[in-house]
Amino acid sequence: MIKLRLMRFGAKKKPSYRVVVIDSRRARQSKTLDTVGYYHPRTEPLDFKLDMEKVNYWLSQGAKPSETVSSLIKRAVKGQKSTQDSKS
Repeated sequence: MIKLRLMRFGAKKKPSYRVVVIDSRRARQSKTLDTVGYYHPRTEPLDFKLDMEKVNYWLSQGAKPSETVSSLIKRAVKGQKSTQDSKS
């Protein structure tokens, strides 16, 4: 099964993550199929970026997001809607 999940980078006690597409049976740090964004949880406000075109493509191919990635997707969609509303 293909999953959208986080791959950890960064120093000890200073994590940063990449949002990656990977086979669920592989280890966290193994070869990925695609990188679709990043997430830095220790910044204020929360710093993350997702390429929604790639995310939507992989979701249409049957990929399942982890809990954290699905919450990031929801935040990104909510952010896109609020910027579109402010442009109108």
